Amino acid sequence: MNLAIWTPRLTHGDRKMSWHENCAQCATALPSRRAVIATLAAAALLPAASPLLAAAAVPSSAEDERFMRLALAEARRGDFPFGAVIIRDGRVLARGRNLGRSNDDPTAHGEITAIRRCLADYGSKALRGSTLYTSGEPCAMCMGAILWCHIGRLVYAASVQQLASRIDQIASSIVTGRLLPMACATLCRVV
Repeated sequence: MNLAIWTPRLTHGDRKMSWHENCAQCATALPSRRAVIATLAAAALLPAASPLLAAAAVPSSAEDERFMRLALAEARRGDFPFGAVIIRDGRVLARGRNLGRSNDDPTAHGEITAIRRCLADYGSKALRGSTLYTSGEPCAMCMGAILWCHIGRLVYAASVQQLASRIDQIASSIVTGRLLPMACATLCRVV
């Protein structure tokens, strides 16, 4: 089974990266959401573009395949073929499948459902450093949630390109950005 694996490697000095309000380095180095999404998209495409870099990716294990099979089982039960499981120390913390139609909720993707269940049962600390296995490469919304939850490792089965060739719903939307940026910046300083 060919699995893609993503592990964050963000550092601030010798510590894991976090934002510090009065830090000059953070004030100049904090990326925008668009930059984060673009970087993740580029990182996802890079292995396909370079077989040498793909060979350097973290190899999957028998345990990875076992947990991916759980995610695929969840996907079979969903409204769309997307399922996820969250694992910590070899134990399943939460399972999720796409419930968008069932719940009339367009945010009920497999990854989000699993994250919500994990939060409800164990709280946010359980997500930090856990591994999320998902049947498909996460969309921008799910990837944002994965990053904000500090999930330590992401393993997915099918890439966006593989999914788009079989599911017609995966398409680009028109995005308009930089509209009233100073008004937004003012709000961000208040919070």
